[in-house]
Amino acid sequence: MRAEKKYLVDEVGTHLDKSDYVFLTNFERITVEETGELRETLLKQGAEFHVVKNSVLDVAAKDRDLPDLEEWLAGPTAIVVGGNNPSGVAKALRKFCKDKDKNGVKVGVLGDKTLTEDDVNLLADLPTIEVLKAQLLSLFNTPATRMASVLNAVPTSMVNVLQARADQEENN
Repeated sequence: MRAEKKYLVDEVGTHLDKSDYVFLTNFERITVEETGELRETLLKQGAEFHVVKNSVLDVAAKDRDLPDLEEWLAGPTAIVVGGNNPSGVAKALRKFCKDKDKNGVKVGVLGDKTLTEDDVNLLADLPTIEVLKAQLLSLFNTPATRMASVLNAVPTSMVNVLQARADQEENN
């Protein structure tokens, strides 16, 4: 392999190592200004947008034992990697493509699984990590809250009975 190609493969490989997911997008018809907007949006999610050469991406992906991407390596390709919130990144990509009426995600890879465009859209529909954490904590807290309510019900009921009895005595 030529030195220039090896350098490019290593550079793309470095990008692929930044997260356990990668989204391949078609950046055809995206202006330089729109690319800048997309990069800013993705940066808020800790992700990066890189235009790559298909042949270089293919070699780098094979070096990292990613699923075979050759089927989607046609036309202009960019990768989105980085950050620890693939759902948030997928959501940002989908919103950008919808708002700008641009081509969407070609394919995604999460771990060792290939994600179709529909799978990526399902991923984008998931709540954010923060929301999922809050929901999980709420589930952990629910049994304790219910137990406290049950334990509190007995003394409350007893107080209500005693108060009714006192009110009855007072009225007689």
